[in-house]
Amino acid sequence: MSESPQPENKPPENKPPDASVRSKLSQRDRVDKLLARSPVLSRGAVTLSGGQVLAYGVRAAFVPVLAGGIDAESGEPQAAVFTVAYQVDTPPGSAARPVCFAFNGGPGSSSIWLHLGALGPKRVPVNDDGSLGAAPYAVVDNPLTWLAHFDLVFIDPPHTGWSISASDAARKLQLSVDGDVEALAEVMRGWLAANRRFGAPLYLAGESYGTTRGAALADKLLDSGLALSGLILVSCAMDLQSLVFAPRNDLPYALFLPAFAATAQYHGTLKGALAASGEAARAAAEAFVQDDYLGALHAGARLDGRARLRIERRLAELTGLALTVVQEHNLRISDSAFFVEALRPRGLLVGRLESRATAMMAAARERQVAFDPGIEGIAIPYTTAALAYYAELGLPIEERYETLSMAAHKAWNWQRGSGEGMGEANGFTSTSNDLARAMRRNPHMKVLVASGRYDLGTPYSASDWSLAQLDAPAEVLARITHRYYDAGHMMYTRRADLAQLHADLAAWLR
Repeated sequence: MSESPQPENKPPENKPPDASVRSKLSQRDRVDKLLARSPVLSRGAVTLSGGQVLAYGVRAAFVPVLAGGIDAESGEPQAAVFTVAYQVDTPPGSAARPVCFAFNGGPGSSSIWLHLGALGPKRVPVNDDGSLGAAPYAVVDNPLTWLAHFDLVFIDPPHTGWSISASDAARKLQLSVDGDVEALAEVMRGWLAANRRFGAPLYLAGESYGTTRGAALADKLLDSGLALSGLILVSCAMDLQSLVFAPRNDLPYALFLPAFAATAQYHGTLKGALAASGEAARAAAEAFVQDDYLGALHAGARLDGRARLRIERRLAELTGLALTVVQEHNLRISDSAFFVEALRPRGLLVGRLESRATAMMAAARERQVAFDPGIEGIAIPYTTAALAYYAELGLPIEERYETLSMAAHKAWNWQRGSGEGMGEANGFTSTSNDLARAMRRNPHMKVLVASGRYDLGTPYSASDWSLAQLDAPAEVLARITHRYYDAGHMMYTRRADLAQLHADLAAWLR
């Protein structure tokens, strides 16, 4: 038998890495470079509404999300998360100032709305009625800044702002309910460690999906030995079942109706006593839901002709919609139906996040929601003014800043836990149980909830329902304060409500 040919001694081939390897290297490299950047430091001062001058430092920096556990990646950065912190100068030996972490929602939203709308020492002025004002747009001093009460840390979750994940696996985890909570808990722990602020009283402020996140974080942080003194929930979204119009889920049809009635009254489409005030319209709708509407929805096709007609007529009266429209929708007026039908005779589309705002429909008066007039009035001013302000601070605005990442929103995993079985994990996302558990575990945590009466994204009555369902005794629930405002989702964009929110915060803290 002949011998097998021996391989030649050839130098190894220098093959370029394939696309997946390049992607992993690129993501990891970007995260490492962001974390290696020196913090951007600045200083400022703001005169509060009472005349006091607050001098503060600004620190814009990336914070790592470190992997936990005992595997090979333990301690490795899984994301670089952008934060902007404002800290007031304090004399040596004085008590530690409280720290309030804040973020918005989406999911997929950066934190510029709370940052430059109500909490920070700068704010973006916009039209009180929710309409889009003309350029130019710029920040101004905010004499009602929450910096009067806390040092402030604004967090842009992964894949919002300039924050990014270190790998595909990390991104998949962080764009999920539970993974997002894990990541932000680590960001807060990391920020407190890097800035030597352990021991300071801790507060959390979240808006919209930020309340979904915030409710879960109140419980999660306790597992890390961190207890909140207070939790502020702006425009609640803890129970998605109360907000998502889906087959066999009748709850939102009932919970949105009071806000529909208030909106119809605002736009002048109601008649008689209902037209007198927003309060009259809301009260009538709330009573109808309690006394008649929930039972009618439950009855479904068992509702007889005369009773059905009575419900249809009252729905038409409360929403300002034509009786035929109510009948065509089988007693169930969804949010999207209301947006396109409420002011159809005038050729106007009603806003979602700010239902006082409207926009012209197309000439064909479409029945699809082409855009939300309620966000149009603030998205452009806030984005433009935020980027100009960040440039003034010395941040790298030539790199794309994701104000609202629809890619992150669409990729979001709404399941909790393993997603197995037929229980809560496979139902509508909910973090209200996390909040109830956190309040039972931490007897010192107070909760402030803020709702806009013209919010058709997270209506005030849906928040009422969610809070009423919390699994905790009355003496625990007594630590919750719910306040209401005559604007939409971002109620602080209306100057009167900005002032009222600040006053309510101060009273709650006292």
